Amino acid sequence: MSPSTETDAMPACKAPPPNSHATQAWRSMDPQTLEREYSPSSCINGNYQPFIEAYRTQSQRARAHSEALGGRWQTLAYGLKPSQSIEICVPPIRGDGDGDAGAGAKRPVLVYIHGGYWQELGAHDSLFAADACIARGVAFAAVDYTLAPAASVAQIVIECRLAANCLADNAQALGLDVDRFVVCGSSAGGHLAAMMALPNWQPDALSPRVRWRAAILVSGVFELEPLVGTSINGALGLDVAAAQSASPCYQPVEGFATAVVAWGSVETAEFKRQSRAFASQLGAAGVPCETLEIEGRNHFDVIMDIADPATALGQRTWGYLQSGG
Repeated sequence: MSPSTETDAMPACKAPPPNSHATQAWRSMDPQTLEREYSPSSCINGNYQPFIEAYRTQSQRARAHSEALGGRWQTLAYGLKPSQSIEICVPPIRGDGDGDAGAGAKRPVLVYIHGGYWQELGAHDSLFAADACIARGVAFAAVDYTLAPAASVAQIVIECRLAANCLADNAQALGLDVDRFVVCGSSAGGHLAAMMALPNWQPDALSPRVRWRAAILVSGVFELEPLVGTSINGALGLDVAAAQSASPCYQPVEGFATAVVAWGSVETAEFKRQSRAFASQLGAAGVPCETLEIEGRNHFDVIMDIADPATALGQRTWGYLQSGG
């Protein structure tokens, strides 16, 4: 049974700047409260391992099923490290009136960025939407990146932007439609997807060669500074300046991709606040943006709706991947 959904229209008023008191109530929190608010498992009795195992089990199943459907898997390298790679599956050309027009048809692609607080999981754990994509003639790509502490958050952002450019550079050879690239990320992956969708980030950063049709940002972290005072920062090594530099909410968002910002109803107040605040910032900048709170879903299982057209989140995803979406 699909969870019910609450949809909020974007406010027309200008959002407060990220450094205002209105958006940073976390500054008055004691360390214990801050730790709890940025521990998403605190809403599910502290044990998130069953969800991690579900990611892996369902990813293995989806990979096998996508191959059975005729999907072609390959690994693209966007750097020299093994972690700097993309697992991509491209569906076969069917020519059956289901969106494929013959040998020259180009497929849309769903690009997925995994979470794990920038220090856990990988692309092979993130394939659970692949078979649903292949069944509908959509390519699926899962981006791997170097985990902290081997890489800083800023370095991870650069890796993900390089991965996006790698997909763009290989689009013709893979038969991908560059006008139907949709990026999706969950938790830390929501942060990385947002950083990938920024048209500009740092004067000396590489220029993106992807014009995202949409960014689906699920339970993301858009303001990193609150993490500096938590145990999460042990592997990240962020100071205030680094946290702000790598935070989407401190960047110019004009020209950002059309966005869906979503979260589960069973999440901490801070994760909900962060999503609402970033969506408000996008809306104030004139970026088309929709918010979704998914009833009955938590921080770890809400992402499983992403390719299910029976759910509100899946409907939005497929709407942007379709030719007229």
